[in-house]
Amino acid sequence: MRIMKRIEYNTSINPFNGINNISITSRHLKVLFTASMGFFTDAYDLFIIGAVLDIFRSMQINGFNPQMPILGIPAEGFIASSAILTAIIGQVLFGWLADYWGRRRVYGVEAALMATGALLSALAPNLYWLIAFRGILGLGIGGDYPVSSVIMSEYANVKDRGRLVALVFSSQGIGALTAVLVGLASVNLLPPSLAWRIMLAVGAIPALMVIHMRRKIPETPRYALLVKGDLREANKAAGFLGVRINEAASSRKLNMSEFLRRYWFTLIITAGTWFLMDIAYYGTGIYSGPIVTTFLPVSTYTALKSRIIHEVFEASLPFLVGLPGYFTAALLIDKVGRRLMQLQGFAIMGALYLTVSALVVINNAGLISFLAPTQVVLMLYVLTFFFINFGPNTTTFVVPAEVYPVSHRAMGHGISAAAGKAGAALSTLLLYPLLEAHVKELLVVYGIVSILGALLTIPLKETKNKDLESVSGEELVSRVSDIDRGIRLEAIARRLHG
Repeated sequence: MRIMKRIEYNTSINPFNGINNISITSRHLKVLFTASMGFFTDAYDLFIIGAVLDIFRSMQINGFNPQMPILGIPAEGFIASSAILTAIIGQVLFGWLADYWGRRRVYGVEAALMATGALLSALAPNLYWLIAFRGILGLGIGGDYPVSSVIMSEYANVKDRGRLVALVFSSQGIGALTAVLVGLASVNLLPPSLAWRIMLAVGAIPALMVIHMRRKIPETPRYALLVKGDLREANKAAGFLGVRINEAASSRKLNMSEFLRRYWFTLIITAGTWFLMDIAYYGTGIYSGPIVTTFLPVSTYTALKSRIIHEVFEASLPFLVGLPGYFTAALLIDKVGRRLMQLQGFAIMGALYLTVSALVVINNAGLISFLAPTQVVLMLYVLTFFFINFGPNTTTFVVPAEVYPVSHRAMGHGISAAAGKAGAALSTLLLYPLLEAHVKELLVVYGIVSILGALLTIPLKETKNKDLESVSGEELVSRVSDIDRGIRLEAIARRLHG
């Protein structure tokens, strides 16, 4: 007869105590690297498409006029948002697949999609094909969000979980910096008509590097034990980290309606804050060039190549200032906590956006002037990128990988990430006409959005220094008979190999 007993949280009988209490190992770093490359690609793509658009705006390339109308909107908006729109599909689809089939079975597929989309984008014969191929890229980028974050979270120890998941995400900062360097080098060394294709093709390299490595990552111990009910596979996965699971356990399965009924409020917070954050982040990120040039003197470069290099460098300034924010967040997230970090990030972003907007003056002729030195105004604007990274850009990624039960963790993260990409699409596609009008009004929108994000963060529950089972409200039961059976089998095996 099978004896069942309820597991109490934070006690010695939690089956994952070995994982929760282990120090960081080389295997953690291997998972970290393989997971990070997807977000490296995401950030590289975010910036590099802005640099590509700078080239399209600066010269006439047959079939690539960014002002060509598509459905009444300049093609530039669709180029900027096509990957974002399909990422929404990828986030929900791969989130569901990772919960239904398992993390390991789908890991690597999304990297293959990213590599394929990047390479095809570089070969696009016209704008229509470029938009379509970037849609493939976006599908892979979207799929990477729930799978990589959840794998890192489920392998991490309690003390460093926030740091490890945040470091996965911080590769965005390195991707943005790489995009700056590749963009500048391509424009400087190659004719613009070839440079933009090289820029896009380079985005395939990080994804290609890790496809094989991702396929070799074992299933996570938590999914193997609690969803599949396979203690042997769970111990194989735990052995990847050098620990064992001595407590056979399972988790009460929730169907989708039960999951939504129990976690609807948590979903509103994680999805809502990510939606609001991405409105600001992607809008200011993809259109960084036109926004930054508002605060700078008009370029006096007459040579085409020099002008494009200048524009690419100007657009990179916010990303360069924002880069330390990722690593500051990773360093402090397990000390400061997710909630406080997200709250202060949103609040400071809102204050900076509204301050910069207030310093912009537009006269009756539509000319822009400033109530402070332009260097000061520009500095205040680019600081928003530091605090968005040292704040909600990191925490909205980390929290959804922690607060949902293992059977719906990837889906919960995928829904939240999809809401974020919906905000990104709204900002890059629908707010584009507002950018064309005046940046002052656009910054007011971002300021209000940031304040709303801070308000929605207030009820967020803190997850630092708590195991995933406690944080997510996992309903665990241990199977004592399975433990006894395992002990007997091990004793028999020892005698046989005596």
